[in-house]
Amino acid sequence: TPHPNLCLLNIFTVYGNRIIHGRKVQEDSMQYMVSVQSNVGHECGGFLLNEEYVVTAAHCGENQLKYVLLGDHNLKSSKIKKVSINSTCKLQGYEDPGHGKDIMILRLSEKVLLNNGVKTIPLPFSESSLRDNQECSVAGWGKTEQTDHSDDLRMVNVAIINQQTCQKQWDNLLPHNVICAGGFGMNKGFCQGDSGGPLVCNGRAVGVVSFNRGFNCDYPDLPNVYTDISKYLHWLNKVVNEKKCI
Repeated sequence: TPHPNLCLLNIFTVYGNRIIHGRKVQEDSMQYMVSVQSNVGHECGGFLLNEEYVVTAAHCGENQLKYVLLGDHNLKSSKIKKVSINSTCKLQGYEDPGHGKDIMILRLSEKVLLNNGVKTIPLPFSESSLRDNQECSVAGWGKTEQTDHSDDLRMVNVAIINQQTCQKQWDNLLPHNVICAGGFGMNKGFCQGDSGGPLVCNGRAVGVVSFNRGFNCDYPDLPNVYTDISKYLHWLNKVVNEKKCI
């Protein structure tokens, strides 16, 4: 049966795709970031889980994904490595971001060489221990205030928003297993764009950019919403260890 709140979510939300009031990422940091691409170019952000697997958002699979770019924060750099995507794996039961489960694993066609420019990022512990107002970061190649697309990876610091506050601001429409950070009560966050990128807290990828409300990007009036990775650790580990979609 259709989700009763789905229409509302579809009307009011957009997938995250823009880093607002951010700054360029230093070359020697965030080397786990990848650009997930289709034949027409950049579709989403993502991050390297290990030498063979990338994590991104499930809704990024709506366009035919072909390859990832990694190894440099500038997508036009000669140091960029292009690796084909072998297969994609979404959680069973995924419908759309409004219903949650907005996480996907990409298996690469070859193992990438981990080096100074290409690194992995650890996942959270089994139980998320995020504190209200804890400062974390999010990064992406999406739109900025000035441009439609950024070739340079940009990042912004965002604060964790209390779950009850977030539910209230979203009129109790939030799906299960999400984290809220940025957007509400601050002029920093993501907007229409870099879905799939990680919310990073204490050096761990704790969330995946999922959705927000898109009418007011400079000063978003609702919290930005991320998939809570800690709730899907068992699935992630099983897919990677068994090398098959479950």
